Amino acid sequence: MTVLGIVLLILAGVLLFLLEFLVVPGVTIAGIGGLLFFAGAVYLAFENLGSTAGVIVLVVVVITIIIALVYGLRAKTWTRISLSSAISSRVSDVDTLPLNIGDEGKTITRLGPIGKVQIGDIKCEGQSIGPYIDANTEIVVVQVRTNHVIVKPKENK
Repeated sequence: MTVLGIVLLILAGVLLFLLEFLVVPGVTIAGIGGLLFFAGAVYLAFENLGSTAGVIVLVVVVITIIIALVYGLRAKTWTRISLSSAISSRVSDVDTLPLNIGDEGKTITRLGPIGKVQIGDIKCEGQSIGPYIDANTEIVVVQVRTNHVIVKPKENK
């Protein structure tokens, strides 16, 4: 049972080490747990099987750690498990609003500095160029952008 326990501790340490490198990078519970399992295997080997078996287990554990480090730090390991597909699609072009500079309308919500406006039959997002504009205020379009208009309050004459 002792030899089986040592082998199981080493395998658990290897599993936690690989988990540390491939899934949870950084110094986490998995890496510390892997080192504790390795140390437990070496301790059990020295305690129950003698110094010769302990040294053999120690050498096996050190070689296993080195192999895990080399495997985990290779560039091929990371390219194999990383996402490598490229996104080639684009956002569809949005048609500009069918409005012109100088069109008049009303604010639906308060523009502070952005809110909803209605110009004719079109409801869209509006942006104030100056101070906040209260709801139900007459406005004039100053600039038309792709998805919103920039407005100012209408001057009453």
